[in-house]
Amino acid sequence: MEFWGSQNAGDLALKFTPSGQGRLEVYVDGDKIFDRKTDGGFPDQNKVTELKMTIAEKIFEAEEAMASS
Repeated sequence: MEFWGSQNAGDLALKFTPSGQGRLEVYVDGDKIFDRKTDGGFPDQNKVTELKMTIAEKIFEAEEAMASS
């Protein structure tokens, strides 16, 4: 499932792939933002929207940090 994508060259696309034994974890820059086991199941549409917003915020923060360095 694609969480974030863009048609612009150089932009990021973030995807996740379920691992063995039904595990599903989503990490952004080393931070776990979703874990199927501890969050009680697969994300519903509201949770997917929340995850997309979290990913967008992290990308924005990274871009700002790169621009100021």
